[in-house]
Amino acid sequence: MHLHEYQTKDLFSAYGISVPPGKHAASVEEAVHVAQDLGSKQWMVKAQVHAGGRGKAGGVKCVDSLEAVRSTAERLLGSHLVTEQTTQVGLPVNTVLIEQTCAISHNYYIGMTIDRAHECITFIVSTEGGMEIEDIVHSHPEKMLTVRINPFDGLQSLQCEQIVTFLKMDKAHESELNSVLQGLYRLFIDKDASLLEINPLVITNENKLMALDGKLVIDENALYRQPELMALRDVSQEDEKEHTARQFGLNYITLEGNIACMVNGAGLAMATMDLIKLHGGEPANFLDVGGGTTADKVAEAFKLILSDPKIKAILVNIFGGIVRCDLIAEGIIAAVKDVGIHVPVVVRLEGTNANKGRALLNESRLNIITAQDLADAATKAVEAARA
Repeated sequence: MHLHEYQTKDLFSAYGISVPPGKHAASVEEAVHVAQDLGSKQWMVKAQVHAGGRGKAGGVKCVDSLEAVRSTAERLLGSHLVTEQTTQVGLPVNTVLIEQTCAISHNYYIGMTIDRAHECITFIVSTEGGMEIEDIVHSHPEKMLTVRINPFDGLQSLQCEQIVTFLKMDKAHESELNSVLQGLYRLFIDKDASLLEINPLVITNENKLMALDGKLVIDENALYRQPELMALRDVSQEDEKEHTARQFGLNYITLEGNIACMVNGAGLAMATMDLIKLHGGEPANFLDVGGGTTADKVAEAFKLILSDPKIKAILVNIFGGIVRCDLIAEGIIAAVKDVGIHVPVVVRLEGTNANKGRALLNESRLNIITAQDLADAATKAVEAARA
């Protein structure tokens, strides 16, 4: 789950990391009042969307009058911001962040993520902040440092010293950076984060360390123990179908193809998508209905799939272990009748009572095509989508 910049900065402040004075606003008048209360001569007006590249897309502006705050807020609020990380539709701007500006003497990058290969949290730092980290990786890899943190030891003072030395900060900032690093590490652990970035972390002309931008992503699987963060979720920034799927306990990700997939099990779903591509088709989604799926879940999954107008065929791939295939077949038949599906449905059943399930599907007189194995199912789904 992504947080907005202003939400991330609130957490930074709570963990002792300095951020520019500022406040978010949901209306033009509120934005102007915030700017007045800040009492500055210049302000940053920043669109709050869950995507990078806002500055290049016109979503971040430095202005020097209240009239400019008003006109920029009017332009942004209620619009859709299209960046290189969004679709062509973009993301809705419902909130802007108004902040005081500061004079900068140097930019740095600090990021944290999960290194799954080494089973640990990793700091990634660079002497070149304020630009996309991918650009630094490709153009100046020597300006990046990776520091892996042993999960049993936590962040050690020697590792902080290593980062300070690499960033070539003077002694005056050593203690302050140590405090920032320790605060970020505690925040990452406490909030079950999977990604955290400050880009840039700056030294101001007043010789202070400050986080000018922040990004925080929370592990979805840990949200049950983060109710305060769950309350911050902005569903307007998420794919509508993915949000609907979550309400019914379905794991759904939208893709670009025209063959919808409904599978029980994440590994089986990945294999199903691979087979579709191998036979010349393109999957329209990842959809895992879970191992203990029910007829009601199947019906909701069909409704979700059919909300995508580009779907030309549906491939249902079910391994009946926990649930018998004949019960799944009955659920598919009921769902097809109830939902009113007008595209071909290819079904591959394997496991407990698979033959009985296939017989029920064949006798249903519905537009359901049964398959003997996964390769056969993928071939038939690709052919159906092209018909």
